[in-house]
Amino acid sequence: MGSPASPGTKEGFIVDVRNLVVHYETADGIVEAVNGVDLRIAKGETLGLVGETGAGKTTIALAIMGLLPVPPSNIISGEIFIDGVDIRNKSEREMRDIRGRVASMVFQDPMTALNPTMYVGDQIAEVIKLHRSISKNEAAQAAADMLQMVGIPPERYREYPHQFSGGMKQRVVIAIALACRPEFVIADEPTTALDVTIQAQILDLMRSLKSELSTSTLLITHDFGVVAELCDKCAVIYAGQIVESGTIEQLFDNPAHPYTLGLFDSLPKIGQSVDRLKPIRGLMANPMDLPSWCSFYDRCDHRTKRCETAEPQLVETEAGHMVRCFLFDAGEEAGR
Repeated sequence: MGSPASPGTKEGFIVDVRNLVVHYETADGIVEAVNGVDLRIAKGETLGLVGETGAGKTTIALAIMGLLPVPPSNIISGEIFIDGVDIRNKSEREMRDIRGRVASMVFQDPMTALNPTMYVGDQIAEVIKLHRSISKNEAAQAAADMLQMVGIPPERYREYPHQFSGGMKQRVVIAIALACRPEFVIADEPTTALDVTIQAQILDLMRSLKSELSTSTLLITHDFGVVAELCDKCAVIYAGQIVESGTIEQLFDNPAHPYTLGLFDSLPKIGQSVDRLKPIRGLMANPMDLPSWCSFYDRCDHRTKRCETAEPQLVETEAGHMVRCFLFDAGEEAGR
């Protein structure tokens, strides 16, 4: 997504992931979870990462945060820069200093992200105390202020997670992630387990916090509606590869990759009455047995002979709009 930034230069990228390859080594075989991903997020920008379950979205997020479990995960190749710093060269102690202060993550399930035996306020204060040289009382006051910022009365500081609704727990998790005003936040499907009313409240909260704090964000989601509301750019991932990326306008007004087109076709449209939605046929390629050709081949309505002989590379169809498909490759005609 865009041209690579050199580490340490002032190119405006807060996150620069280059050719990331991640495998999980299991007793049943090698899971090729992420296969050569490039992601670049400018300062103050929100990038939406969209794809179905198992596409590699959360693995990318955990790799950026240095939280991949070892074993079974193994970063085969790639570079990860946060604000110009290569985190792959950092020790766990150095990464703990980066997490929360420079980069933070809103985890997918607040039920498991929160400690059930601690007051919610103390869980926020713990993060603040870790990264700032302040007293316990000052950390508690800062935690109360964060609760208020995310719409929770400070009086609820000394309550446990089980006393909060799902939406309120998610607000607490967001407060923990933003407690030290990090420059970059990963939000891993922050509205998935919530009903539509609470989803709308969380999206409004994230939008206002982005405006107030100017935080760069990687938003992981299945929902194009969430992407349209919050994001500046979008990347579509399939079988561990970015298959299309560009601005929101480019992706929504001119989707190009057959997978992206399939995702949009499977959504209901206002003003259009149909008996059945059009799903993408078949299942995603098995990450333990990926083909050496296009991973979307078996599900694609636009496949050609060339698609089963080689793996397509990203092609720029317009400025900043990248597509991984032979339909946009100048050599496609020769391959028919």
